[in-house]
Amino acid sequence: MQFGFMEDFRNPEPWARPFPELYNAILDQTVRAEELGYEHVWLTEHHFTADGYNPSLLPTAAAVATRTSTIRIGTFILLLPFQHPIRVAEDATCVDIWSNGRFDLGVGQGYSYMEFDALCMPRKERSARLREGVELIQKVWTEDAVTFDGRFTQVKDLTLSPKPVQQPMPLWIGARAEKATRNAARLGCHLMATIGPDPAPWYIDELKKCGRNPDDFNIAQLRLVYLADTEDQAWEDCQDHLFSMMEFYGHILAEANDAPGDKDVWQFTEPSELRHSAFGEAVMIGTPDQVARKMERFKDEFQCTHFIMSTQLAGMDPKKSTRSLELFAKEIMPSFRG
Repeated sequence: MQFGFMEDFRNPEPWARPFPELYNAILDQTVRAEELGYEHVWLTEHHFTADGYNPSLLPTAAAVATRTSTIRIGTFILLLPFQHPIRVAEDATCVDIWSNGRFDLGVGQGYSYMEFDALCMPRKERSARLREGVELIQKVWTEDAVTFDGRFTQVKDLTLSPKPVQQPMPLWIGARAEKATRNAARLGCHLMATIGPDPAPWYIDELKKCGRNPDDFNIAQLRLVYLADTEDQAWEDCQDHLFSMMEFYGHILAEANDAPGDKDVWQFTEPSELRHSAFGEAVMIGTPDQVARKMERFKDEFQCTHFIMSTQLAGMDPKKSTRSLELFAKEIMPSFRG
């Protein structure tokens, strides 16, 4: 199992700080995590949010590339329906060059009605746009003189130049429901999973049906993780930020209602309710010993090659979340790596 962490650059009230200050603090955190031995950092996007959720991942990835030397940089996830696939292929190639082959492109179809409505894009087209975009990106990364006559995108005799450093460039798809998960396997992409039942069994089954070796593919799992010296301190540090963060997700997931449990993902009215709830039991918040026990259960119940932590919670002082990353690296990573 490899270990990484997610950065969303959210800057909500009442903790808002100047964005240049926040962005540089997150870059400093990433540099420190690289020193601690984390293998990857993942960037995530949404659009048109009040808290400035990072809307532009590939410029951010390039900034990370210029400040680091060993850690891999990925997107979890870039919302492909909102962008031209050739623009994504070119920008991702530039990040791969800036990082000297340390970039992973993770894409997804999106789910927020607010985003699709704001862009005047039919949400029902999202799956088709994702599949078509992935197919075109794969072609232009590996072939010359590409002609492609898709439903949404057409190109003629197109040769991408330069090509990525990595051949092949790692391409991931974020999925939770069975149909989307099986589609990721059919497209030959790695899988990115998050809350809810483990989609890995569907993914592995479909890889085998397609004649692919599951050992050649990776499965990332995202979890909320925060450590402190005491359980009380851990919850005091994070409950308000966790509430702010998940209130956002609860609303848009319930509205989308695309996977089992989405309508019930958020039933809380104040931060103090979180700690002693089923949600509080599911997240990995507490002392190193408490989190290690939850990691043991996770390892037994979920298939995972890349464990990704959401530790820099919305509005949290990066110094606190960096301390949590330090504790995890020292007390937990050595026992689960490999």
